[in-house]
Amino acid sequence: MSHGVRIFRVDNPHTKPVDFWAWILAEVRKTDPDVIFLAEAFTRPAMMHMLGKVGYQQSYTYFTWRNEKWEIEEYLTELTTQTDSFFRPNFFVNTPDILPSFLQWGGKPAFTIRAVLGSTLSPIWGVYSGFELFENQAVRQGSEEYLNSEKYQYRPRDWAAADASGENLSLLLGRLNQIRREHPALQQLRDLHFHHAPHEDVIVYSKRAGDDIVIAVVNLNPHAIVESEVVLDMAALGLSPHDVFLVHDELTGQTWRWGQRAFVRLTHDDPAHILTIVKPGAS
Repeated sequence: MSHGVRIFRVDNPHTKPVDFWAWILAEVRKTDPDVIFLAEAFTRPAMMHMLGKVGYQQSYTYFTWRNEKWEIEEYLTELTTQTDSFFRPNFFVNTPDILPSFLQWGGKPAFTIRAVLGSTLSPIWGVYSGFELFENQAVRQGSEEYLNSEKYQYRPRDWAAADASGENLSLLLGRLNQIRREHPALQQLRDLHFHHAPHEDVIVYSKRAGDDIVIAVVNLNPHAIVESEVVLDMAALGLSPHDVFLVHDELTGQTWRWGQRAFVRLTHDDPAHILTIVKPGAS
């Protein structure tokens, strides 16, 4: 810490005594209250929660393996309403240890989908190097271990070549972070509301902080182009059932006229919308 390090990722903290962490975290807070400890603990929920209760400011989560609509809705409801007072989820889309099967087989759309979900569902998210370049080759079928893992060797990447070829997701990641900076609704965990889409592969949710409202519509199937109706809970948006309004897609720059019911078509190139409501008189 004397060298300026303010964030520590602790490997497998659940294998050490909880009392030890309670003591050392309390000691660090006395002298360096701004230091953050991230628990790299994929273990039983009770232990993950306990680490948060004794002082870990952030934690890995099961988001990595939540791909279906019902799984995401159920898990985020838990994180935002049941464990939110002591558990701070960091939504890493991949890690040095985990190459999710969704990324292995979903192609470029899968990377976009997971980046949008991670960056809009949680106020804290993370990306491990190589995600931008769509690295998706596992050491063997059925494994979540990266082939030629950086855990065991030095792996330089040709970022310039990736930029030149267009095989680079960095522009999207930069845009997602810019959207997060501009919208307080995405900087908090709790005020998350799921809306209805009859299509099983389309998830719709909103986040709200005061007058700032962000609506996300995401295709969860990287292999399909989907079309679906969207039915908004207008009260959750601070609107009346018959209101008609303009929504602006922060990803594409397009604007549409919406009401309680709307239609979306989500493609491989554009599998998600991140929408803000255009206020009357706004330019």
